Amino acid sequence: MTTIWELDFYSRPILDEQGKKIWEILVCESPLRVDTPLDSLFRYAEYCSSAEVNSVRLRGALEGAIAHAAQAPSRIRFFRQAMNNMITKACNDLGIPAQLSRRTYALSQWLEQRLTEVYPEHPGFQPGANPTVSFAETPPQPLPDALRGQKWAFVTLDASALNEMNEWAIDFGDAFPLSLAGVNSKARIPGVVIFSSRAVPMAAWMSGLELAFLKVDDGPPSRLLLETGVSDRWNLASLSEASLQAEARNFEMAKQQAQGVHFLAIQTSPEAEAFAGFWLLREVKLA
Repeated sequence: MTTIWELDFYSRPILDEQGKKIWEILVCESPLRVDTPLDSLFRYAEYCSSAEVNSVRLRGALEGAIAHAAQAPSRIRFFRQAMNNMITKACNDLGIPAQLSRRTYALSQWLEQRLTEVYPEHPGFQPGANPTVSFAETPPQPLPDALRGQKWAFVTLDASALNEMNEWAIDFGDAFPLSLAGVNSKARIPGVVIFSSRAVPMAAWMSGLELAFLKVDDGPPSRLLLETGVSDRWNLASLSEASLQAEARNFEMAKQQAQGVHFLAIQTSPEAEAFAGFWLLREVKLA
């Protein structure tokens, strides 16, 4: 069974007795199914001083986490691009692939909880000293010609239907429990379905991109973008028609009402019962 971890190694809004920032290593397990109990996810935390910020210290912490975990990770996701070299080296030294990703949903929720419940209890807490992470936007790239869908559509599904996702025939995909985002079973979840005769190759290609979220770019030109990694963007579809622009606005409104949760699906045709690809996605601010 695949096990993926989410990692953060960064300073926290707390100071030590010498007035220097305290750093923290956080590791948690990525929930990969809609039915994963959140209280079953592995978590590991270690504080360290600013003098210990190096790949050797991080590798030691990861070794400690692995010793406490039921299963070592097959790969590790992290979202702080500024820590790329240090995190990548520590993980490579352990033989674990590390990947920049915004699919750190469990880590994001944990950080929010620690910012409100854990760090304020520290005597050196500094309110307002933890700004939201911003990502540089790169120009959208066109999808490879061979992987463009023939048709696509905005759609919605009941959250209760997505809870049965484990029973669907899906070749490539990723998921998480909707409870992670605080979405109840009565919510309507917006999404985009792409239809292509090359559905499987398209889904296989997308599975290697570390999908983040879909976003409407009002332009000009108006278009639907797929955001991947921490800064890559792909031009998924043109929204030149007024009717599509109205649907796109409804999609963004529905996404906000669903706490940023939405999905991307790929099928061979509207009549197909199986999915070449299906990804639950969430647009979330990272701290």
